[in-house]
Amino acid sequence: MTWESYRVRPGPVQLQDWPTSDGSALSRPEAEARSAEVLGLLSDLQERLYAEGQQSLLIILQARDAGGKDGTVKHVFSGLNPQGIRVVSFKVPTLQERAHDFLWRIHAQVPAAGEIVVFNRSHYEDVLVPRVHAHTDLATIQERLEFIRAFEQLLHSRGTRILKFYLHISPEEQLKRLKKRLENPQKHWKFDPGDLIERARWNDYTLAYEAAISITSTESAPWYIIPADQKWFRNLTISECILHRLQEMNPRFPTPSFDPLTVAIE
Repeated sequence: MTWESYRVRPGPVQLQDWPTSDGSALSRPEAEARSAEVLGLLSDLQERLYAEGQQSLLIILQARDAGGKDGTVKHVFSGLNPQGIRVVSFKVPTLQERAHDFLWRIHAQVPAAGEIVVFNRSHYEDVLVPRVHAHTDLATIQERLEFIRAFEQLLHSRGTRILKFYLHISPEEQLKRLKKRLENPQKHWKFDPGDLIERARWNDYTLAYEAAISITSTESAPWYIIPADQKWFRNLTISECILHRLQEMNPRFPTPSFDPLTVAIE
C-alpha cells in the first residue's frame, strides 16, 4: 500500500478498520534507504519553499501515548534546515491561554509564508481530552470541531497547506513501548505514570479520535491514518506523503531583481 491509501475520505471512520502495521513486501533496509532518498528531496523543496516566501506547510501529528510523535519528528525532519522549520508542542493551557478562545494560542504558531511548522500535538487536544474526561459536553465538542474545520479552511485559503497524521498503534505495541521506557533509565524522563491511566481509557480515546477525524478530514486539510507499529514504515510513509504535497505546491526560487550576467565580482 502507498501513502495515498491511508488518506481519510469523507465519511465515518472506525479505527478498527485501519491497520496498525503494514503487510507490504517492503523490507526495513529498503524502507530506510528510500527514506534517506526522500529526505534529500525534501531538503531541496524546503529550500525552494523558504526562498519563494509565498506558501507554507502545517503538519499535525497526533497519537496516543508512546505513539511515535517524537520519533517521527526526529527521523522525518532531521535533515531539513532549522531556519525554515519549527516544531511546536502544546501543553496544558496556561492561565493567559485559558482567558482566550481555544484556538488563540494555535493561531499564533501557524507557519508564516515560506515556513514548515510541525505541531507535535495540536488544537485537537482541546477536543480529545475534554471529551474523554467529560470536562466538556458533547455539544461543545461538536462546536469546537466545526470551528477547527473553519480555522483550517481559513489557513488553506491564505496559502497554508495542511497535512494531519494520526499515528495508529495497537494496544500491544503501546504496552511494549511503555515497558521499554520504564526499563531503560535513559527513557525514564519520557515515562509518566499518568500514561497508564490514559491507557485504561483506550476505548474512550478511540471514540474521540474517530469523531474528530470523521468530522475534520477535508479536501483542504486531510487526515492520514498511518500504520505506526513499525517505526521505519511510519517514517517512510509520512515522508513520502509530505514529499508529494510539496511537489504539488511546486515552490520556485524567485526571479532575481537584477541581471546576474551584468554583475562582476572582483
